[in-house]
Amino acid sequence: MFIFGVAVVFKLLTIQFIQGEKYRDLATKRVVKDVVIPANRGNVYSVNGNLLATSVPKYDIRFDALTPSNSNFEKYVKPLSDSLAKYSGRTSSSYEKKLRKARANRNRYFLIARNIGYSDYIRLRGFPLFELGAFKGGLIVEQNTKREHPMGGIAQRTIGYERFDEDGNVTRPGIDGAFGVKYLRGVDGKRKKQRIAKGQWKPLNDANEVEPKDGYDVYTTIDVNIQDIAHHALLEQLEKYKADHGCVVVMETKTGEIRAISNLGRNKNGNYYERLNYAVGERHEPGSTFKLMALAAAFEDKLVDTSDVVDTEKGVLSFYGKKVRDSKYGGYGKISVSKAFEVSSNTGIVKAIDQAYKKQPSKFVDRLYAMSLKDSLSLPLIGEPKPIIPDPRIKNGRWSGIALQWMAYGYGVSFTPLQTLAFYNAVANDGVMVKPRFLKEVKEFDRVVEPFKKEVINEQICSKETVGKLQQLLKNVVAKEHGTGHRLFSENFSMAGKTGTCQKDYTNKEKLNYISSFAGYFPAEDPKYSCIVVIHEPDKSVGYYGADVSGPVFKKVAQKIFIDTPIVDEIETLNIVKASVKKEHDKFYDIAQRYKTIMPDLIGFPVMDAVVLLENMQVDVKVKLNGTGVVKSQSINKNTKLKNNQTVVLTAS
Repeated sequence: MFIFGVAVVFKLLTIQFIQGEKYRDLATKRVVKDVVIPANRGNVYSVNGNLLATSVPKYDIRFDALTPSNSNFEKYVKPLSDSLAKYSGRTSSSYEKKLRKARANRNRYFLIARNIGYSDYIRLRGFPLFELGAFKGGLIVEQNTKREHPMGGIAQRTIGYERFDEDGNVTRPGIDGAFGVKYLRGVDGKRKKQRIAKGQWKPLNDANEVEPKDGYDVYTTIDVNIQDIAHHALLEQLEKYKADHGCVVVMETKTGEIRAISNLGRNKNGNYYERLNYAVGERHEPGSTFKLMALAAAFEDKLVDTSDVVDTEKGVLSFYGKKVRDSKYGGYGKISVSKAFEVSSNTGIVKAIDQAYKKQPSKFVDRLYAMSLKDSLSLPLIGEPKPIIPDPRIKNGRWSGIALQWMAYGYGVSFTPLQTLAFYNAVANDGVMVKPRFLKEVKEFDRVVEPFKKEVINEQICSKETVGKLQQLLKNVVAKEHGTGHRLFSENFSMAGKTGTCQKDYTNKEKLNYISSFAGYFPAEDPKYSCIVVIHEPDKSVGYYGADVSGPVFKKVAQKIFIDTPIVDEIETLNIVKASVKKEHDKFYDIAQRYKTIMPDLIGFPVMDAVVLLENMQVDVKVKLNGTGVVKSQSINKNTKLKNNQTVVLTAS
């Protein structure tokens, strides 16, 4: 017994003095731990300053029923119950019963409210007893943040998010994902929590050990008005043609700033939503929109010209037993290369490219490379693949005996919609290829942390002469009674572009589908915006040609931007001046400057202009509007001297 007693004493002394620090740390870790407080992610704004994504603080309010003294608990339990009843709409007696039960059960983590907003949090912490704080009032506040998108589903995939699964794997699509780590995330804070029951932890004090630092705000190039136009134009067409998915991108020609990007896919219920970022991440055969690249190469190498004549050979060509067909039965006969492009003759374009490059296909590929079609755009958004261009010099480079001919009309090559748009935008931009850009600047409050400026990919994709020919070809496609896009022609504003209709899954006739596209820019004379529309798998029974499926989306976007968008949204700078409008303005200005006290001749003037003129002359105006809104008569004859406060009656009939 003596030896056993000595052993016990020795063990106690060992634990106390030798291993004591170790066990004290272990005990502390089991009852106290550091908890990370996530920093609020920075906000994402549109170029107009509209909020696209924000972190909203949410709060859980709990009550440590053992912390308040008996006197404080009894003094405040009834007023606290009354306040909670007014807040929630429940009865005061039910709250008092629950609070007393929590105290009797020694509940140190009783839930009062979950996932409430900041204003409700401020209101609750001012309730009786809770206002005494954590140590005297037993108030426990736990804050978390929730990412919200005020615009809803519009551009949600492009705006993006950062999401962790149960295994810690992270998904970061879109702008929020691409720039989250560097700018949006911020620096997490830290606070200590004490274990009070199985699986329950409460903060040790009101203040954080380390305060979290919020992330920077990101200002994108997205214009919410153009985004709304693009989204609904695409959605309407997808629903009409019962298509699987599609995308539309609007880019500012000079700067490469993306003003709108919409990606909509259909779910199993037939509804469309922002499923994937097709414009950035989906590579596909472009079909006829690639004919512009093919002719650009041939023009630049001076092997083909717009006036060259090609024989479409009744609409069918054969290469190694594989046939190239025109959509028009019987073909177009002998036509110029320019005409072949306008009507999108497959045989015409293939014949021209085949004759130019069949003995030197590498030269064709090299010219495509020189026009910056080989590499990706190096976008910050995750998921952009490299283009596919067959090359005869590369082993397993997808080259075959018919590769050149198939490339000529957009098969065998693959690009994302944004990569195709970058080339069309370069044509609109007189040959300067700019990198598509999603960010304008990063800010901390009013301080600019980092601005983002225009990046040039290629100073000149081809000569000015070639660019001029390409621009004219694209104008002709949309010209009245000219090319495949003639139904898009408008008297009010000009457009230029190319239709595209590409077969999809053509190796299996049972799964054969189509990709309909349209790429171009507007206005044709002084381009402000370029745009691409790509729609996959439209219902063949409804229609599948690019001019019918994708073209109307392009026209609607262009038309609404040009006509319907308010001036305050800075989209009016299309630099288009109609002669008739200028003439009316000059006439208005001349009269306003010349007539101060003498009645002018307002016959034929728009009523609104006439009213403005007379009111500026300090004259009371009455209008009898019975017709078109044009002045037909005036109560005071022209050249009559006007008196102070004189009334003039204008009649429109």
